[in-house]
Amino acid sequence: MGIGQDESHGASFGGMCEMKRRLAVTGAALLLLTATASVPLSLPVPPLTVRLAYEIEQRQIVYSWGGGHGEDPGPSMGTCRGYRGQIKPCPAATTLGLDCSGFARWVYAMAHGEDVLGPGNTDDQVRKMRRVSAARPGDLVFFGQIGKRAVKTHHVGIYLGGGKMMNAPYTGSIVRIDDIRDRADLAGFYRY
Repeated sequence: MGIGQDESHGASFGGMCEMKRRLAVTGAALLLLTATASVPLSLPVPPLTVRLAYEIEQRQIVYSWGGGHGEDPGPSMGTCRGYRGQIKPCPAATTLGLDCSGFARWVYAMAHGEDVLGPGNTDDQVRKMRRVSAARPGDLVFFGQIGKRAVKTHHVGIYLGGGKMMNAPYTGSIVRIDDIRDRADLAGFYRY
């Protein structure tokens, strides 16, 4: 017998330790399940960029023109400079959120541990990446026109696979999943 322990309390103490261990394991499993519950099970091991995109989607962050382009990646107040959205007057300057390139910037910064895409727009981001012919989940999908001499893009999303992307589409929306085919001007898939 141990110090300060008699037979009747020894069994009880051991049982308590086992119960605490089981609770800890169960709690950890539930936490993992909850954190990844919205990630499709069809992806065996989703890339970090995809898992982060799904986590952000669960937060229901609103679109804000120019949002996500502050000094650090993440939601920020937007700007009305260059705004052409349908909601008038422009709500961006008073809306904490993300635009499409701000969303891509934040996800990639978290996945890479540093601000690899920077505070620029989609044109700036595509120049930091390389085009790929076969897209993988986690790649960026750009819309607009990308030529040898000129880049004129206007939208970006994070490719999820199966023709789907996570993106911040327009004023009045939240970060969400959309079908890539819903946009007519696919410029290509790009990888960092």
